[in-house]
Order: sequence, then structure tokens, then C-alpha cells
Amino acid sequence: MKKKVLILGAAGMDFHVFNTVFRDNEEYDVVGFTMAGEQNLGTVETGERKYPHELAGKLYPNGIPIYPETDMEKIIKEKDIDQVVLAYSDLSHVYVMHLASRALAAGANFKIIGIKKAMLKSKKPIIAICAVRTGCGKSQTSQKVCQILDEMGIKFVAVREPMPYGDLVEQTAMRFATYEDLNKHKCTIEEREEYEAYVEKGFVIYSGVDYGVILREAEKEADVIVWDGGNNEISFYVPDLQIVVADPLRPGHEITYHPGEVNARIADVIIINKVNSAERKNVDIVRKNIKEINPKAIIIEANSVVTTERPEIVKGKKVLVVEDGPTLTHGGTSYGAGMIAAKQLGCEVIDPKPYAVGTVKETYKKFPNLGKILPAMGYNDEQMKELEDTINKAKCDAVLVGTPFDLARLLKINKPSVRVRYRIEEIGKPDLKEIITDFLKKHKVK
Repeated sequence: MKKKVLILGAAGMDFHVFNTVFRDNEEYDVVGFTMAGEQNLGTVETGERKYPHELAGKLYPNGIPIYPETDMEKIIKEKDIDQVVLAYSDLSHVYVMHLASRALAAGANFKIIGIKKAMLKSKKPIIAICAVRTGCGKSQTSQKVCQILDEMGIKFVAVREPMPYGDLVEQTAMRFATYEDLNKHKCTIEEREEYEAYVEKGFVIYSGVDYGVILREAEKEADVIVWDGGNNEISFYVPDLQIVVADPLRPGHEITYHPGEVNARIADVIIINKVNSAERKNVDIVRKNIKEINPKAIIIEANSVVTTERPEIVKGKKVLVVEDGPTLTHGGTSYGAGMIAAKQLGCEVIDPKPYAVGTVKETYKKFPNLGKILPAMGYNDEQMKELEDTINKAKCDAVLVGTPFDLARLLKINKPSVRVRYRIEEIGKPDLKEIITDFLKKHKVK
């Protein structure tokens, strides 16, 4: 008899785990996916959305329904679920066990798929950049790696973990090389935050739903593939070089969050980022924890350098600070690059909450850690309009935009806005260039 399975997810690893472990597998009947509201604010639906049959395979001619995670116990009992599979990221170890306890109490087994089952092997060398938490500086590290490869004349592409909130069939395998590609694929704010920086630099980045299809396409045009992970998720591809970013502003999280600790344990290189913003004692805590769980890893310390375009527009002014949404929400941080820039420039930061509308107002209720920061949330047109309205209602002189993409390109902002950029800058040796150079020699890539 087939085992009935419910996969807990957040529109990312859950689909990948299904594709690699359960699709076309006669031993299992995947009854449904669940969606975690904390990770996909505004995208949680009431069972109407499905993982489509075109992607689900021959065993699921009607597709697979997607439910809110809050209904987990109800689904387990009504559908007689045998096994609950956890397949999403950025969860405290305590929260993971709460999920396990809920599943067990409802009568199902609880399981997490191992990395050997979930990772695909590439014909080309893979450099995987992952993190111990959302917001560590993973993407700036990935982009630095790409920049090094580009300067060396290496043919490469980046592959980003998915954020598929639209038509999943249309988003099976997406390639972004131009700004027009971002519009063509109807990218949300969260997607633009991750893809636009690559496009801006002239690099190619893939994303989508089926990472087997994406891998085959990427291998056609690249000699090296750079995996840019989402949240603190494990790589979807077997890494030949695993670089993991840790955050001393959240010391201890490298050993208390799932699956970030997995990344830290299997890393070849661990970068302790944001040293210039952290207390030395917290940098030392992270270093000590890393050495205990992965003594063979090379440890690099780095600064996260924040710069502001046209600083004269905001210096000493009353400003609204807009930051990267996921870093502030399920990432649990209280500020980002925008707030750092505001302090550097002597700005007076206003409280956005009195001007918040719709889902923006709901986000503040859900995440009280946000303080005087506006998270750039926008998973659909309505949310983007509410973000735009909140910004435009705010009484201030200018807007400091700390998101990784040009928000003014997408929204009509009625006041001056300037972008805050950040880059990783390694301290001492070895640095990323030395690490990449040795990697290319080992794999005979020229």
C-alpha cells in the first residue's frame, strides 16, 4: 500500500524535494503541500492553488493541492496521512520540533529528507553559496564570486533558489539576462531583489521550479555554475565547493537554525560577514561554534561595506528607510543596510507605521521587530500598490532604499529616493579570489 505523504513547504525546497524524491515514485501518494505564511506573506491560499499536473507527473493527473500550514493536523486526520515531510528553511530548531510534535500528535510520522537524496549532480563544477540564516549576505557573496569568475574570463551562470508565486508551469525554468526578462516573467519584488543585481552586472541567472530542467539548460552555456541559495536552505546541486555565510549580529544562530547548521557542518569555507558592524565578542562566538562543528572549514572574516548613491540628497534629512523584506520578517533582523546608511549620514528616520496600509499594516502586527523600517513586501500587484501608497503617504524629505534592486524602477515614488548598496570585503588571506583560483585549478577550468 502506498504511503500517504504531506509535504510542508514554502514554494521552494518542497517542490524540489517532490521532484527529486517523490515524483514518479510508486511507493508514495503525495496528498498535498502546505504553505508557511511566515515565509510567503500574502501568498497563502485556501486550497485553490495546486502544484500542476504538468510538473507533478503521470501519477498526479489532477495536480497536487496546496494548503495553509495551519491546517496540518486537519489534513493529517482527514486524509489519513502516514508521513509528514519538512521541506523548507529558516526555522529555529525549537520550531522544527514543534512541527514534529504537531505531526506526531496528529498520528503521522515526521521526516526530513537527507542531502544525498535532494541534491542533483552536475556535469559541470558547482560553487554553492549558502548561509546559516536569511540576511547573512549570501547574495552579495554570490555576486562577488561571479565577479571574480567574470574577471578571470570563465564562462559561468548563476542559479537561484526558487520564489515561484505565479504560473508554475510558465516558471518551470526561467533565464534572466535583461531587464525585459524580469518583466516578461512578471517578477515580484522578492524575485527582483534577487535577480536584478545579476542582470545589472551583465550576468545570467536562472530560477524556476524544476531544477533538473534548469541544470540541463545551465550546463549548455557555462563551464562553472554558481548556486545562490535562498534563506539558509541547502544547495539543490551537489557542491564541489561549498561557501557558507554566517552573521555575527545573530551569534549562535549558526547552530540553532535549520537547515543552516547543516550548511555550516558541510562547508568548505565559512565567511563570518558584517565584522565591521558586530561586537568582537560575537564574532568570536560564531568562530568558536564553527570550529566545534566543522574544524576543517576555512574561516574568512569579512566586512559588509555600505555605500549610498547621491548621499547629498539624504544627508541630515528626514527619511523613510525601506529594507529587504525577507531579511526583516522571517530573517528576524531589526535593520539592514538602509538603516546603517541613515546613521552614517546623520538622517532622522521616521516611523512608517502611521502611514501603513493593507497588508503592510498586517506585516507590522505580525513582526513587531521591524521598528522604524518599512519592509519591501510585494508578492502581487495589490501588495506592491499598498507598498507604493505607504511610501507616498509618508511625511519625509526622501526615501533611503536598502533593497538589493532599484525600487524606483518598479514603483512610482513621489519624493526623492536614493539607493543603498552593500558589498562584501574580505579581511586578510585567504580571500575569495584565492579560494576560487585554487578551485578552478583543481577542476581544470580555464
